[in-house]
Amino acid sequence: MVSFPNWMVYSTGILFFLGYGASVNAQTTPSQGITESYEFFPVPSRAADLMPLPQKTLPVPKVTDLRKLAQESSGTKSQSPLISNRQKLNQRQLAQTLQQPTSPQTNPPQTSTPPTTNPFPPPPIPEFLNPGANPLLYPTNPTDVDIRAVEPITLEQAVEIALKNNEQLQQARLALQRAQAELREARAQLYPEVRTNIDFERESNFGVDRQREAANETGEPFNFPLAEASVNGQVELNYTVFTAGERPARIRRGRTEVERNQLEVERIAEEVRFDAADAYYILQRADAAVAIAQAAVEDASVSLRDARLLEQAGLGTRFSVLQAEVDLSRANQDLTRAIADQRIARRRLAEILSVGQQIELTAADEIEPAGDWPISLEETIVQAYQNRAELQQQVLQKEINRQDSLIALATTRPQLDFIANYNFDDSFDDRFSVADGYFFLARIRWLIFDGGRSEAQARQAYRNMDIAQTEFARLRDEIRFNVEQAYFDLIANQENIQTAALNVTTATESLRLARLRFQAGVGTQIDVINAQRDLTQARSDYLTAIIEYNRSLNSLQRQVSNWPDNVLFDVF
Repeated sequence: MVSFPNWMVYSTGILFFLGYGASVNAQTTPSQGITESYEFFPVPSRAADLMPLPQKTLPVPKVTDLRKLAQESSGTKSQSPLISNRQKLNQRQLAQTLQQPTSPQTNPPQTSTPPTTNPFPPPPIPEFLNPGANPLLYPTNPTDVDIRAVEPITLEQAVEIALKNNEQLQQARLALQRAQAELREARAQLYPEVRTNIDFERESNFGVDRQREAANETGEPFNFPLAEASVNGQVELNYTVFTAGERPARIRRGRTEVERNQLEVERIAEEVRFDAADAYYILQRADAAVAIAQAAVEDASVSLRDARLLEQAGLGTRFSVLQAEVDLSRANQDLTRAIADQRIARRRLAEILSVGQQIELTAADEIEPAGDWPISLEETIVQAYQNRAELQQQVLQKEINRQDSLIALATTRPQLDFIANYNFDDSFDDRFSVADGYFFLARIRWLIFDGGRSEAQARQAYRNMDIAQTEFARLRDEIRFNVEQAYFDLIANQENIQTAALNVTTATESLRLARLRFQAGVGTQIDVINAQRDLTQARSDYLTAIIEYNRSLNSLQRQVSNWPDNVLFDVF
């Protein structure tokens, strides 16, 4: 049985604790008294304001709000401005997000919506984000790789920078220019070859020189020239009239090779766009993980202050304080790991975009759904078959191999050459005029036997054609699987966004009730810790669902390619 003095002590402590907590929660501006006693009498965590409130329309939590919370001092008692900012969020946009159908297959539109022009284009890309002009230059001083500038960029800017700076895409463009030069080389065989050579000769004979010296000694006249000069030359025209199909085959092969390289540029550009967008979404996920970890640290700090307060008031135990300290240490470890992942994600984005050595990039866009997919799964598969450059490349590769077989067989068939020659000769020391002449020649060339080399080369080309057909079938099945996988992931992540939003609301309310129960002495510290972990996980699941939805949409756009313009030969 509790004695009257002990009962009075416990009752006074509980009433004082609850009364002071209510007075602190009612404050809207910081005061000196609250600041001095904050270490012993905590306020409810402001991290709860980052997630939606239990209402019909749930606002999307902004990452900037999470960062703003992390930057605020933990000793401030004023009401968080996030409550008023949350009311200013775009309710219409979130309502559209939460009211999306659970599956894009429910009521798919029959036609895709045409792309609209962005009335607010992104700002121009700063010049200092571009790499140096010399690709062979590498830093030799630690200060050359020291991060000097941190630049926030949007997703559109990231894709634009990647398409401009990516080395692999630059190599593909150079390969396209090389194929165009090879086509011009093949077309040069349509014209005849014209070559000329002119020789000018001046000769002095030592015998004539001795005769001149002897004539000078005897005084006899000497009428022979000391040196003889002459000029001769020729102009020749060569043209292969009939090549047994080799010349048109080489031209068709060169033209097809140019088209194949155009598709390769398109394929790599689509891959670069996908990699840049995916790296940007991963960076957004890392930023959100840091903000959530910071909010978890703050929640754990509040729980630790509650446990210490109850211990000092004689209402709690040392075991609850130790549990809160362990939970705070675990939250700090998670924050350290999240910060490391954030740095890695930033460097990964910088590597894909090929920016300068002293530049670090951050994500400027908010975490929100990037859009929806307007067509059904069956239409998506057919659209992917029509748009994917890889399938068209295999068709062109088969045509290239067919032309190779024609070129190989043409070497053992008759070919006709036509040659026209004009030559002249003139000596400057005689009395005769220029002597000239010409001739025409028609020549038939026929390699009757080459040991079976041309036949073997033709068989190699035939087998390469079969390989291209088999590769086409393999890519067709792979494309369908990748489209279906991305489509089903998109559906699942779209449904997870709504579920995760409700989980955040439930976890927020659960944490509030767990804290009230613990402060009233009817709950345990374990209940509060579990509620904090549930809220942290719910926040992470919510933002992860949005990011994974965007990544699935990005993957689906990559599998279809050229969406929504359907420009198959866009060489960027």
